[in-house]
Amino acid sequence: MKYDFHTHTKYSSDGYMEPKMLVKVAAKAGLSGVAVTDHNTIKGGLNAKKLANNEIEIIVGSEILTDRGEVIGIFLTEEIEKTCFLDVVEEIKAQNGIVILPHPFDGIRSTSFHPDPQDVKFIDSMEVFNSRCVRQIYNDMARNYALENDLEIIAGSDAHFENEIGNAGVKTESDNIREAVLNSDFTVFGKRSSITNPITTKLLKIWRGSNR
Repeated sequence: MKYDFHTHTKYSSDGYMEPKMLVKVAAKAGLSGVAVTDHNTIKGGLNAKKLANNEIEIIVGSEILTDRGEVIGIFLTEEIEKTCFLDVVEEIKAQNGIVILPHPFDGIRSTSFHPDPQDVKFIDSMEVFNSRCVRQIYNDMARNYALENDLEIIAGSDAHFENEIGNAGVKTESDNIREAVLNSDFTVFGKRSSITNPITTKLLKIWRGSNR
């Protein structure tokens, strides 16, 4: 079982893919499932779930920009409108969701979360491999933080384009993916994305007039 826990569709401000295309490419790549984590909305995940037709498991999520940086919630059922970090965590938990820190410590991305020791109690899982981290040291810092603070780990491609889907994720033998996430019952795999992908994303954001 292979899952990519960080993907985007056209419903992200910097996204491009149709949900149908994401489902098709993920299945072709041999993935068992993907978490659709569009920026500040669950629309992409909900649409992908409708289109999956049991071809692949879709986990509905969102990458939410808070006052501290970006936070991912997965297994969501409703939109989260709050921007305060603590409020966002509370809303994710209220939906029985799981709180993930994506690409933490990334010094290149202005939206990255830089956790303090006191933040541990609010975080369920740390993304320890993100394919779009330009420097591997940022992934290493995330892994070290997770190990030092006894946090669960996870990984994702951060795919915005078709050629990135499945670049990173987890492999598990568990048939209950939610429990696997909560217990890190898997192994992480991943490769770095081509630098042209984040550059293209940046150009797309500029063209759309978005600052996120």
